[in-house]
Amino acid sequence: MNAHFFLMASLFSLAVVAADNPAPLAPGYLPLGYTAPIPGSYQLPALGKAADGEVLDSDGKNQQLHNLLDGKLVVLSFIYSTCSDVNGCPLASAVLHKIHSRLKKEPGLAKQIRLITLSFNPENDTPERMRQYGGSFAAPGIDWQFLTTRSERQLQPILDGYRQHVQKVYDGQGKFTGTFAHDLRVFLIDNQQQIRNIYSVSFLHADTLINDLKTLLQTGQANKTPAIALALQERTGAAANLLKATTQPILGLPALPVPDDNPLTTAKIGLGRKLFYDRRLSLNNTFSCAMCHIPEQGFTSNEMATAVGIEGRTVRRNSPTLYNVGHAKLLFHDGRENTLEQQVWGPLLAHNEMANPSIGYVVDKIKNLTDYSGLFEQAFGKHASMETIGMALASYQRTLNSANSPFDRWYYGHDKQALSAQAQRGFKLFTGKAGCSACHSITGQYALFTDQQLHNTGIGYAKAMQKPASSQRVQLAPGVYTEVSTQFIQSVSERKPNDLGRYEITQNPADRWRYKTPTLRNISLTAPYMHNGSLRSLKEVVEFYNRGGVTNENLDSLIKPLGLSELEIADLAAFLATLTGDNTKALVEDAFAAPIGDSQF
Repeated sequence: MNAHFFLMASLFSLAVVAADNPAPLAPGYLPLGYTAPIPGSYQLPALGKAADGEVLDSDGKNQQLHNLLDGKLVVLSFIYSTCSDVNGCPLASAVLHKIHSRLKKEPGLAKQIRLITLSFNPENDTPERMRQYGGSFAAPGIDWQFLTTRSERQLQPILDGYRQHVQKVYDGQGKFTGTFAHDLRVFLIDNQQQIRNIYSVSFLHADTLINDLKTLLQTGQANKTPAIALALQERTGAAANLLKATTQPILGLPALPVPDDNPLTTAKIGLGRKLFYDRRLSLNNTFSCAMCHIPEQGFTSNEMATAVGIEGRTVRRNSPTLYNVGHAKLLFHDGRENTLEQQVWGPLLAHNEMANPSIGYVVDKIKNLTDYSGLFEQAFGKHASMETIGMALASYQRTLNSANSPFDRWYYGHDKQALSAQAQRGFKLFTGKAGCSACHSITGQYALFTDQQLHNTGIGYAKAMQKPASSQRVQLAPGVYTEVSTQFIQSVSERKPNDLGRYEITQNPADRWRYKTPTLRNISLTAPYMHNGSLRSLKEVVEFYNRGGVTNENLDSLIKPLGLSELEIADLAAFLATLTGDNTKALVEDAFAAPIGDSQF
């Protein structure tokens, strides 16, 4: 299939998808819905060094990717030629085709630009295949290179370097379907191999990308910047944006409580951000905070019911989201800490999380890392210590605030169109028949969706006291499951200690299986749910409460059967889906803009 036919097929697929699927099409296919900023009127700060790796050009010759990034502005996309997701690889090719057409009309600009398309399916996308794929895009004066690699093993370090997540999709028999699950990400790289922008499905558009290219050229931002100045620009620029966003009012949230002895500053936020994504803070230099609190997964982990620490060590509980954690009065599922400054040391020292042997070990390690030289002094006026490490990490976490959701715009902003009729019915249930707001609080001025208390719903009791099923469903490969005897699983597994919740802190029998009320903000992003990740969907959560939890002697008095119909369950779940803040994508993109290198997650 040549490139021209591929584009026509993509447009046909687009029409079919548009007819059958109500989901919106990516903006890149449509006219830009707003007036783009004038080229040169804004800055594109460097986001870190572009990764290198060995690739094959369309003639089958070995090339170093860095050599192809040198001297020109580069637009780099990752695709596979047989992709049928209209908002995936076809979108990237369609947008680059539009840029290609624009460059033909602006030869002066075209001389300074290189388009690179790299396949992540080397088994199918051979050099010859990529040559055919890109054949009809060829035009005099346009530099568009179509690359592949010799093998998946050679490709993987490149994907890791760009944090380009790709996973093969298997059918019910465990056979590879020829398709991949992947995030669409297109990179703008300057002529000094610095990443200047990253475009996702929602932001990839030919008009804005062309303007970004012109901005780098017109303002001289593409010129070489000294390494030290560049690193400082990266840290302070991103941190300043976070500080500004944190100090501005957010519809639906109260003012952020900040300790008097740890006021937020750009230097503290930048340092805490660096620490948060630094794998070297773990015992064996492999595990960062962001590997349990994954930015693109709601600052939790959607892939595992309970967390996994270094070397695959089992953690008993689900990774709680960090969205709006600065507003939390109790931390950890059992509420054992009450300030972020103190909380950070729990996972740093836990044997099954980051496994450091002592506080002093962490402090000395950071002091001996040259890239932290002067940063603590700049932020706090003193060296790294137990106190300042906790203060820095807390400062970054306090910037992860998200609200101004559709619910907020409807309830606090009085926008009658912000919620669907179904979601409005769900809200009426939430505050009425279902009684959810008794624990997930809403006030006339703001809604944290938590009472900052602990409750026994029966989830912990059921896990600890009820006899497990005789067999369990076990995943062997993506989409491939089998039933395995529980007795056999227990015979080869490490025995998990019982989780008694708040009782482990107070030793008060009345506190058995009591856990903190989580915030419901951004809940659509933070599955699975409950302290042990045992419920996989919002529908399952609503159904659990509709049954009245699990009966036990300490069951909270607020937990009782709700008598909701199937329609009411769907309405309530629809309301919960409206609690996603409008800045979650921006916070994720900021996380990915952290400097690439030894300290990057």
